[in-house]
Amino acid sequence: MIVKNIITTDFVNYKKPSMYIAFPYCDFKCERECGIECCQNSELAKSCNIEISVERIIELYKQSSAFTKALVCCGMEPMKSFDDLVELITAFRKEFDDDIIIYTGYNKNEILKEIRILKEFPNIIIKFGRFKPNSAHRFDEVLGVELASENQYAEKIS
Repeated sequence: MIVKNIITTDFVNYKKPSMYIAFPYCDFKCERECGIECCQNSELAKSCNIEISVERIIELYKQSSAFTKALVCCGMEPMKSFDDLVELITAFRKEFDDDIIIYTGYNKNEILKEIRILKEFPNIIIKFGRFKPNSAHRFDEVLGVELASENQYAEKIS
């Protein structure tokens, strides 16, 4: 699969130490909607793609599992690499029951088909909502972290 970055132990995106995987593609819906360049991942978008196997990601997680207790799929937009996301979750679930968190800029009603598929897996949390510049930040109880815009929220879907 193609990713932009992997951080084996991240303390920023979830209340538990997590492996962070940055997915590579986005349609920049946040910028289109607000009409200005504001992507908080603009530097990530410019970074090189990394090709890595799902098996290698699982191996890295195993190596860090003494500290790492969740898998966070962020980056650009995981839903734009949905087949890879499902392949990763399927392999991860064969080995681990740890939480899987998916950060998406989509609103819940825009990805109902994808949510139906993801509900087949246990312990899935999705952070919904576009980044809105000049919006107040908000603390999200589900994630245990502050989100960049007041319209963003996380929900455990399974």
